Amino acid sequence: MDSLNDLLGKYSPQEPEEIVAIKRYILEEFGVQPNVGVQGKALVITVSSAGLANTLRLRLPTLQAIAKTDKRLVFRIG
Repeated sequence: MDSLNDLLGKYSPQEPEEIVAIKRYILEEFGVQPNVGVQGKALVITVSSAGLANTLRLRLPTLQAIAKTDKRLVFRIG
């Protein structure tokens, strides 16, 4: 029987492709590492400044196309 450490050592979580695509886009375009998570039928994108959050709101159609998702995108400052 495997110990808990062995099981956790083998576990490598895979982020959904839509999250990876959004993180990559924001990092390449703005040089900022966002925090992206899923809450129900929404993707929550957390960035460090209000200016960046507003800019991303204006690029909402681009973000949805890049992520290939129909989920609602929610922007948070944090």
